[in-house]
Amino acid sequence: MPAIPSRENNFENIPSLKAKTLRINLNKDIYGTFAEIGAGQETARHFFRAGGASGTIAKAMSAYDKSFSDAIYGIEEDGRYVTQSRLKKMLNHEMRLVEERISRDNNPDYLYFCFANTVATIDFSKRYKGHGWVGLRFQLDPKQKEYDEIVLHIRFKQNEARLQQETLGILGVNLMYGAFFKFDKPKKLLKYLYDHIDKDTLEIDMINFTGPNFIDVDNRLMSLQLIKNGMTDAVMFGPDGNNLLPAAVLYKKNILALRGSFRPVTKVNMDMFQKSYDIFVREQTVEYKNTIVVFEITLSNLKAAGEIDEQDFMDRAELLCSLGHNVLISNFQEYYKLVEFFNNYTKAKIGLTMGVNNLVDVFDEKYYRHLSGGILEAFGKLFFKDLKVYLYPMKDPETGQILTSNNVKVHPRMKELYKFFKYNGKVMDIIDYDPDVMHIFSRDVLKKIIDNEEGWENELPEGIAEIIKEKQLFTRQVLEEND
Repeated sequence: MPAIPSRENNFENIPSLKAKTLRINLNKDIYGTFAEIGAGQETARHFFRAGGASGTIAKAMSAYDKSFSDAIYGIEEDGRYVTQSRLKKMLNHEMRLVEERISRDNNPDYLYFCFANTVATIDFSKRYKGHGWVGLRFQLDPKQKEYDEIVLHIRFKQNEARLQQETLGILGVNLMYGAFFKFDKPKKLLKYLYDHIDKDTLEIDMINFTGPNFIDVDNRLMSLQLIKNGMTDAVMFGPDGNNLLPAAVLYKKNILALRGSFRPVTKVNMDMFQKSYDIFVREQTVEYKNTIVVFEITLSNLKAAGEIDEQDFMDRAELLCSLGHNVLISNFQEYYKLVEFFNNYTKAKIGLTMGVNNLVDVFDEKYYRHLSGGILEAFGKLFFKDLKVYLYPMKDPETGQILTSNNVKVHPRMKELYKFFKYNGKVMDIIDYDPDVMHIFSRDVLKKIIDNEEGWENELPEGIAEIIKEKQLFTRQVLEEND
């Protein structure tokens, strides 16, 4: 009988926390400060306990009193303390002090760093689980004129403040170690953040890498890694390609979401967006200035052809960003999960733009068999708030009939349920659609691009065809295979 391999052989050898901190402490060049607010000096504590910290830590501090904190870092416009803006001010202030007080002339080989976090742990009522911002500004070469920086946002899932504090300290050590010794492998660095941490205890829902040593890192791709690695269920990035914190962007906003493959984004996608947006902002409870549009791609869509093709993902992202849109990548295959996610951050109006075929899927019971309450439970979550579906018509390819909410065919068992939502105004038809673009489907355009057929350019929004040609989007893999 063959020997059973040991558990240790099945996993990569992970250095202990003490080994990580000692490797940093015993490096004579790594030198800087720790500034931690809200959850104790949890990261600095590991370095002090390991020994040799005097060779690494110039200062460790916490400004718990709000007045002290404001006097040091300034007052935030929104009056909050656990924000990315606060973290940035901490990094700026503490790094400036390092530069002023630690002589570069006397220490020409020092690699300056500043580690900072601003965190709120779970409250006494256990209503708010806690979250925080963690950041590291650092050098990998003493001659660097511009610092490297890693900033991330975390959410705690544990129910005790003490456990959250311990988790935060471990994360801090992993971030320090990864930044100095795994910086050239950012995808692996992400995974290393969970060394000695159970994924069920901590969520990382945003991360951005900046600086000269991360110039080739695309933060949108890092967002994708967060979902692929099971670190979070949804990530968001803006038109500039930098990752955004969904909670900050969606907070108290009216949200209009459009789901699709956008492979590539077509004229019909833009017609769906524009026409539904025009209706949405005219809703009585919707304030134009407080409205955000989100183009959403599900992880299941990215996996449609098997394993996720990162280049294919980047091609889609490139086009949506070029059009100036915020993009959400989610693990929410069912619409009700997406709405639940939005409801975490806003009580304002939510609109979903979808085609007729998507609506038919919403009323398909097979997607809700895992729920104890079945489709009724899902619909309770989907339509519980002030939500409305803006339905884009579809032309039946066989009969030529225009399908709308009035003649769409759902399963016979779902007819009465559908009528209930239809007659209660939860489904609204987009009637001023452009009939000249209804025949366009992303999959058909993609096939034309790959097969080098003519005419596909006219089926895309202005400027998109030029970007696809210039950057050889959606065709690079084919070209490589043919070489």
